Amino acid sequence: MKFEATITDIITRTSDIKSFRFNRPPGFEYKAGQYIFIKLKVNGNMVSKPFTISSSPTEKDHIEFTKKLTGHDFSNVLNSIKIGELVGIEGPYGKMTFEVEHERIALLCGGIGITPMISICRYCTDKHLNNKITLVSSNKTEKDIIFKDELELMQQQNDHLKVIHTLTQPTDEWGGCSGRICEEIIVNEIFDHKNCIFYICGSPLMVASMVSILHALMIPDQQINIENFTGY
Repeated sequence: MKFEATITDIITRTSDIKSFRFNRPPGFEYKAGQYIFIKLKVNGNMVSKPFTISSSPTEKDHIEFTKKLTGHDFSNVLNSIKIGELVGIEGPYGKMTFEVEHERIALLCGGIGITPMISICRYCTDKHLNNKITLVSSNKTEKDIIFKDELELMQQQNDHLKVIHTLTQPTDEWGGCSGRICEEIIVNEIFDHKNCIFYICGSPLMVASMVSILHALMIPDQQINIENFTGY
């Protein structure tokens, strides 16, 4: 589906991450975890880039995507956009989705790779599903954790959701996990990990590292879904 949409809201998530919302047109259906292409004019040319939908399919009035502001040309144009301006949309696309088909899932993500995971968490919480979900999110510092307050609230609303944050540059006051997502965190924090379906999203290096760890834990490829994010 191709259409133009008006930006209705811009939400600052962290110092370098924003969410952009636009009205959801009639007939636009998508699955949690899918992505769309956003088309903008950059240096006089129309340029399209893919963005995971961070809203849930249960949210009928709007669609949201979330972007790390990298300083690249496309990112700078998006950062300067204002409420009321139009963007081109195409989609949805993507096969790393969740529709209640797995009883137990584990979501492993680094930084902005949380965007498909927040869509899945929002979807399961809104639908009051009984699927067991463990989200393990890696960031540099506590200030870099995206959707931190919302995830805390969702855990209160959803007894089947467990959220683990790990920091690579924690302060002395940090009481959670530290370091990158590793075998120890997966084994200790994800109940019955050998029977989980894993979803992984982050930089290509992070994704490759997670797949290697899961293989070492004898998790077969049939239980692993991946999405690589590159910066732009």
